[in-house]
Amino acid sequence: MKRLALAVAAVCAVAVVTVPAAVSAWGNTGHRLIGMAAVRALPDELPGFLRTPGAAAEVGELAREPDRTKGAGQPHDRERDTAHFVDMDDQGRVMDERGMSIDALPRLKSEYDAALTVAGLDVDDAGYLPYAIWDGYQHLVRDFATWRVLNAAEARETDPGKRAWYREDRLRREALILRDMGYLGHYVGDGAQPHHTTIHYNGWSRDVPNPEGFTTSRQTHGAFEGAFTARVARLDMVEAAMTAPLLDGFDLRARVPAYLKTTLARVLPFYQLEKAGGFGEGDARGGAFVVERLAAGASELRDLYILAWRDSADDEIGWPKVKVAEVEAGTADPWLAMYGED
Repeated sequence: MKRLALAVAAVCAVAVVTVPAAVSAWGNTGHRLIGMAAVRALPDELPGFLRTPGAAAEVGELAREPDRTKGAGQPHDRERDTAHFVDMDDQGRVMDERGMSIDALPRLKSEYDAALTVAGLDVDDAGYLPYAIWDGYQHLVRDFATWRVLNAAEARETDPGKRAWYREDRLRREALILRDMGYLGHYVGDGAQPHHTTIHYNGWSRDVPNPEGFTTSRQTHGAFEGAFTARVARLDMVEAAMTAPLLDGFDLRARVPAYLKTTLARVLPFYQLEKAGGFGEGDARGGAFVVERLAAGASELRDLYILAWRDSADDEIGWPKVKVAEVEAGTADPWLAMYGED
């Protein structure tokens, strides 16, 4: 449980150096900007309630929530705190040569935990960020599928009582969608922060060689993602640096590891830049690095929102199950599936 222990030590150090150094993810500014930029970039194919300034602001705030719930106790913290990161070595293996490649993760998190334990690795140290992103994406697909059914049923229903219920449940679902978009946004945002993909997560690891003499300071992580990011990052800068959507040939199980490996490749440049003084006052190189990483997170998050929406069109939900496409086409009545028969 190295990360949790270091977080405590870092908090103690704050009183001395006045730098927010707790090991937790992007600070408030980073997560807000990633969530807002992703929602503001959504295309017209997504529902109108998402393409508003209010929705963008709401998702930006809710993207902070997984950090704000920390410290609730056990088992809450044990099951959630390790969702924010996955520690890979420089070759993309979880922890070290004993761990599996990020490209060969087991189907389930329980299988992942078991495999790490058999290999002699600490599950708490390893983290399980890929599973948090996969789970969040799949949950959002279900949210969108439910909204599609409720929206279509509300538009066609002639019974006033049923129509009113569909409307109320649609509004409930819209609130849940914003919440779940925020949660997914948090973990996708974590995946854009180099320190959340590496064994060098708070200064260069002291357990491996450091031939270039990179910093081993335990203030590295928090200083970068907190005070420094808050000082240099702005929404318009992040939006201008976002890449074009990448939506073709989507495979969720492959997409997330590829995204995290891209971030892992930015670990060495970070430490080289830090050593060269790039994060000093007035040095534009550090600001550019922050904006590039925030934009990478916002771009990936925007794409996953769009892809989840598209996937939801082929889903089936409720009990007895109804197909979203049939409800939207007007060939299936979803009342029992939505309201319930018992």
